[in-house]
Amino acid sequence: MTFLSNALHLSATEALDTALPRDAAATHARLDALARVMDSAVRVPGTNVTLGLDALLGLVPIAGNIATTLISSYLILEARRLGVSKFTLMRMMGNVGVDSIISAIPLAGNIGDVFFKANRRNLALLQKSLQAQQRISTTGRER
Repeated sequence: MTFLSNALHLSATEALDTALPRDAAATHARLDALARVMDSAVRVPGTNVTLGLDALLGLVPIAGNIATTLISSYLILEARRLGVSKFTLMRMMGNVGVDSIISAIPLAGNIGDVFFKANRRNLALLQKSLQAQQRISTTGRER
Protein backbone atom coordinates (compact mmCIF):
# COMPACT_ATOMS: atom_id res chain seq x y z
CA MET A 1 0.00 0.00 0.00
CA THR A 2 1.30 3.44 -0.76
CA PHE A 3 1.51 6.18 1.81
CA LEU A 4 -1.58 7.89 0.41
CA SER A 5 -3.73 4.75 0.39
CA ASN A 6 -2.48 3.92 3.90
CA ALA A 7 -3.46 7.39 5.08
CA LEU A 8 -6.88 7.14 3.42
CA HIS A 9 -7.45 3.70 4.95
CA LEU A 10 -6.44 4.92 8.39
CA SER A 11 -8.60 8.01 8.23
CA ALA A 12 -11.63 5.99 7.06
CA THR A 13 -11.03 3.43 9.81
CA GLU A 14 -10.54 6.12 12.46
CA ALA A 15 -13.69 7.96 11.34
CA LEU A 16 -15.68 4.75 11.50
CA ASP A 17 -14.27 3.86 14.92
CA THR A 18 -15.26 7.23 16.40
CA ALA A 19 -18.81 6.81 15.08
CA LEU A 20 -19.30 3.33 16.54
CA PRO A 21 -20.17 2.38 20.11
CA ARG A 22 -17.08 1.43 22.12
CA ASP A 23 -17.67 -2.34 21.85
CA ALA A 24 -18.28 -2.16 18.09
CA ALA A 25 -15.19 0.04 17.61
CA ALA A 26 -13.06 -2.46 19.53
CA THR A 27 -14.48 -5.30 17.44
CA HIS A 28 -13.78 -3.36 14.23
CA ALA A 29 -10.17 -2.72 15.30
CA ARG A 30 -9.70 -6.41 16.15
CA LEU A 31 -11.14 -7.50 12.79
CA ASP A 32 -8.96 -4.96 10.96
CA ALA A 33 -5.87 -6.42 12.64
CA LEU A 34 -7.01 -9.96 11.82
CA ALA A 35 -7.58 -9.12 8.14
CA ARG A 36 -4.17 -7.45 7.95
CA VAL A 37 -2.39 -10.45 9.50
CA MET A 38 -4.25 -12.92 7.31
CA ASP A 39 -3.96 -11.09 3.98
CA SER A 40 -1.32 -8.38 3.96
CA ALA A 41 1.09 -8.65 6.89
CA VAL A 42 4.30 -8.60 4.82
CA ARG A 43 5.23 -6.72 1.66
CA VAL A 44 7.41 -8.52 -0.86
CA PRO A 45 10.49 -6.29 -1.20
CA GLY A 46 10.59 -4.22 -4.37
CA THR A 47 6.92 -4.82 -5.20
CA ASN A 48 3.45 -3.74 -4.11
CA VAL A 49 2.55 -7.38 -3.43
CA THR A 50 1.62 -8.25 0.13
CA LEU A 51 0.95 -11.61 1.69
CA GLY A 52 -0.19 -12.84 5.03
CA LEU A 53 -0.82 -15.88 7.12
CA ASP A 54 -3.50 -17.09 4.68
CA ALA A 55 -0.90 -17.64 1.96
CA LEU A 56 1.56 -19.26 4.39
CA LEU A 57 -0.97 -21.61 5.99
CA GLY A 58 -2.09 -22.54 2.49
CA LEU A 59 1.24 -24.31 2.08
CA VAL A 60 0.04 -26.95 4.57
CA PRO A 61 -2.19 -29.35 2.61
CA ILE A 62 -5.83 -29.65 3.78
CA ALA A 63 -5.26 -28.51 7.39
CA GLY A 64 -4.01 -25.10 6.25
CA ASN A 65 -7.07 -24.53 4.07
CA ILE A 66 -9.41 -25.59 6.88
CA ALA A 67 -7.62 -23.33 9.37
CA THR A 68 -7.75 -20.26 7.13
CA THR A 69 -11.43 -20.85 6.34
CA LEU A 70 -12.26 -21.09 10.04
CA ILE A 71 -10.31 -17.91 10.81
CA SER A 72 -12.06 -16.09 7.95
CA SER A 73 -15.41 -17.34 9.24
CA TYR A 74 -14.74 -15.56 12.54
CA LEU A 75 -14.83 -12.23 10.70
CA ILE A 76 -18.24 -13.16 9.27
CA LEU A 77 -19.58 -14.16 12.69
CA GLU A 78 -18.47 -10.85 14.16
CA ALA A 79 -20.04 -8.99 11.22
CA ARG A 80 -23.31 -10.78 11.95
CA ARG A 81 -23.07 -9.78 15.61
CA LEU A 82 -22.57 -6.16 14.52
CA GLY A 83 -25.84 -6.29 12.57
CA VAL A 84 -24.61 -6.50 8.99
CA SER A 85 -27.36 -7.29 6.48
CA LYS A 86 -27.96 -10.85 5.28
CA PHE A 87 -27.05 -9.78 1.74
CA THR A 88 -23.67 -8.48 2.90
CA LEU A 89 -23.10 -11.62 4.99
CA MET A 90 -23.80 -13.74 1.90
CA ARG A 91 -21.28 -11.70 -0.10
CA MET A 92 -18.75 -12.22 2.69
CA MET A 93 -19.40 -15.96 2.69
CA GLY A 94 -18.95 -15.97 -1.08
CA ASN A 95 -15.54 -14.32 -0.69
CA VAL A 96 -14.47 -16.96 1.82
CA GLY A 97 -15.85 -19.71 -0.44
CA VAL A 98 -13.91 -18.41 -3.44
CA ASP A 99 -10.77 -18.15 -1.31
CA SER A 100 -11.24 -21.73 -0.10
CA ILE A 101 -11.72 -23.04 -3.63
CA ILE A 102 -8.65 -21.17 -4.87
CA SER A 103 -6.63 -22.47 -1.91
CA ALA A 104 -7.64 -26.06 -2.61
CA ILE A 105 -5.72 -26.05 -5.91
CA PRO A 106 -2.19 -27.31 -5.21
CA LEU A 107 0.56 -24.73 -5.81
CA ALA A 108 -1.59 -22.46 -8.03
CA GLY A 109 -3.86 -21.91 -5.03
CA ASN A 110 -0.94 -20.63 -2.99
CA ILE A 111 -0.22 -18.04 -5.66
CA GLY A 112 -3.93 -17.20 -5.85
CA ASP A 113 -4.00 -16.58 -2.09
CA VAL A 114 -1.49 -13.79 -2.55
CA PHE A 115 -3.80 -11.96 -4.96
CA PHE A 116 -7.32 -12.83 -3.73
CA LYS A 117 -7.58 -11.30 -0.26
CA ALA A 118 -10.95 -12.44 1.08
CA ASN A 119 -10.44 -11.00 4.55
CA ARG A 120 -9.53 -7.53 3.25
CA ARG A 121 -12.55 -7.68 0.93
CA ASN A 122 -14.79 -8.72 3.79
CA LEU A 123 -13.45 -5.97 6.03
CA ALA A 124 -14.26 -3.44 3.29
CA LEU A 125 -17.81 -4.84 3.06
CA LEU A 126 -18.13 -4.61 6.85
CA GLN A 127 -16.89 -1.00 6.90
CA LYS A 128 -19.31 -0.01 4.14
CA SER A 129 -22.20 -1.66 5.97
CA LEU A 130 -21.33 -0.06 9.31
CA GLN A 131 -21.00 3.36 7.68
CA ALA A 132 -24.44 2.92 6.09
CA GLN A 133 -25.89 1.89 9.47
CA GLN A 134 -24.34 4.98 11.06
CA ARG A 135 -25.88 7.25 8.40
CA ILE A 136 -29.28 5.68 8.99
CA SER A 137 -29.08 5.95 12.79
CA THR A 138 -27.92 9.59 12.81
CA THR A 139 -30.45 10.87 10.30
CA GLY A 140 -33.28 8.44 10.84
CA ARG A 141 -33.10 7.51 7.17
CA GLU A 142 -30.47 6.60 4.62
CA ARG A 143 -28.84 9.46 2.69
